[in-house]
Amino acid sequence: MLDLLNNLWLWTGFAAAFLAQVLKVLLVLVLEKRFRPGLFVETGGMPSSHTALVASLCTGIGYTHGLGSPIFAVAVIFSSIVMYDSTGVRRSAGMQAKLLNELMVEIRELMREGFAPQPLRVLLGHTYFEVAMGLVLGILIGYLSFSLFYTPTP
Repeated sequence: MLDLLNNLWLWTGFAAAFLAQVLKVLLVLVLEKRFRPGLFVETGGMPSSHTALVASLCTGIGYTHGLGSPIFAVAVIFSSIVMYDSTGVRRSAGMQAKLLNELMVEIRELMREGFAPQPLRVLLGHTYFEVAMGLVLGILIGYLSFSLFYTPTP
């Protein structure tokens, strides 16, 4: 259990994801002048917390095991899948949800009686910029974390 509590790679990843979620709320507060704490637990938006998490993990692994290590290669490949999925499948699903929500409003107006479907979640994926900012944030958090807290064991 102590190993889990002292796992700097794990906690660095969670810290990067947490910070990305906090930044989402703060960006909306600053740019839109609205406090939306619910954004803290939502997917999608700026910056990508999924990307920040996997990028910080990759950075920590690269820092401690080297950029030529097999474990770094595995981390980069799985991180690439996460980032690709964020901008691809999940983003497309969000765009489809938006379109379906608009269609439901039109159908509701036509039918007026008994048609009340729940709106679908629209903010599922990320733009390339949101993923890029998550990547920068994750690398920065990973580098800072391992620069400050990592001590190699003999």
